[in-house]
Amino acid sequence: MAASSTLTYSLLSLLTFVHFTLAHEHHDELTEAEANRPTDAILWIHIVLQAMVWGVIFPIGMVLGITRSRWHVPLQSAGFVLTAGGYILGHSHGGRMFPPSAHEAFASVLFAPIAVQLLLGIYLKLHINEASIRPYAVRLHGVLGKAYPILGWTQILFGGIAYGSYCRGGNLEQCLAHYIMGSGFIAYSVIMAIILLVGEAWVRRSGRSPEWWDSWVIMLWGIVNTFTEHRGSAWSVKDMQHTILGVLWWAGGILGIFLARNNKRNVVPALILILTGWAMSEHAQHLMLSTKVHATFGYTLMLAGVTRMIEVVFFPGTSKSTDVDDDSTSDHTLAEPSPRFPSSRYLSPDDSGKVDASKAFRHLPPFLLVASGVIFMSATDEELQFASDSGMDHVTYILIMYSFAFLLYALIVFVIHLYPTTGRNAPAKGDGNSIQMTAPRSKWYSRVPNTAGGPLHVLGEDDEED
Repeated sequence: MAASSTLTYSLLSLLTFVHFTLAHEHHDELTEAEANRPTDAILWIHIVLQAMVWGVIFPIGMVLGITRSRWHVPLQSAGFVLTAGGYILGHSHGGRMFPPSAHEAFASVLFAPIAVQLLLGIYLKLHINEASIRPYAVRLHGVLGKAYPILGWTQILFGGIAYGSYCRGGNLEQCLAHYIMGSGFIAYSVIMAIILLVGEAWVRRSGRSPEWWDSWVIMLWGIVNTFTEHRGSAWSVKDMQHTILGVLWWAGGILGIFLARNNKRNVVPALILILTGWAMSEHAQHLMLSTKVHATFGYTLMLAGVTRMIEVVFFPGTSKSTDVDDDSTSDHTLAEPSPRFPSSRYLSPDDSGKVDASKAFRHLPPFLLVASGVIFMSATDEELQFASDSGMDHVTYILIMYSFAFLLYALIVFVIHLYPTTGRNAPAKGDGNSIQMTAPRSKWYSRVPNTAGGPLHVLGEDDEED
């Protein structure tokens, strides 16, 4: 414990020193020569390192914390050290210069959750005020840890925008629309994949079908879009299209909520995806490349809706029983059977082939949502103008985006897969599905006993791994 606390203090001191002592010269107005200098090796290392830390290491560490794996602390500590190193490299490179950006400002903002997380880690390792302060510290530690993937995704996007010098001046509103909506589709996919892979118990406890939650999100999103897509006095064609899409979403969301009552499934969210994809595929664009990319985005979103509709209507669930009041069953997910909920409880031998087919098919809607989000975020006027000026055709551009979508979805399902296979959720040894991420007990990672004469502290249901 002493070694762990010393390490945490050292990390906090290092990050504080880096934040307040490093300075990197930025200019509001760059000369053409400064902006067109080549990107040096130091900046490339900074980009790759920070993308790995915030896009891979911290999300994995978050899941290991939820499962109370003993690899959580060392992995997150390594992430903090690499973050400090990446920050130094980002302020030490030569060559190309950049004007002030959201990426630069948000890098400073990120030091607040990092510092709080480190201080909470120190406090939780001390095991003091067990009955009064500690429960709140555990919850705050968990909330901050679960926010890391969102913070990391935001900063990575800011970094890409800063590197391309995009979203400045009159292009800001279009960037916001593309990046927020594209990120929304990817977030929707993550939630869908979580329900698919590990959400069986949660769906049972909620008493709501997935479409009930979908419909609420769609309705609320539609209300916001209805009143935010038009500015000024004159109405453009795009203003009218975006505003009526908002109306479509809240109107369809209301219907979806009503049809999803009593834990029933329905196809309204899938139908809204199809209509939205069709509308976006018909958007008029200035460049032929842009027209093709937007059309592919629309077709991909339509396909996501079609596959979701097929999944809802034609593919069976895992439950033998259709009694919606039976909390031990669910027909909404195809999570892997566990010792507590074995496959024999849900399936007859004749159903196994159908369920295998369902498991394969049900990855299509979330993957296509990821692809839709990636393509839409890459479809701003500035990005497509750059691709056009580079002589790239729409086929190459779209295949690049689909390749990135494959990698991103692979990362998503891998991180989700860690939840049932690591830490306290790891299957018994010898199970081919297990990932052994629980280290042997040692003086560095063992819990500190409560020596005040009481019993040893035992992790409760709401505790996080320190």
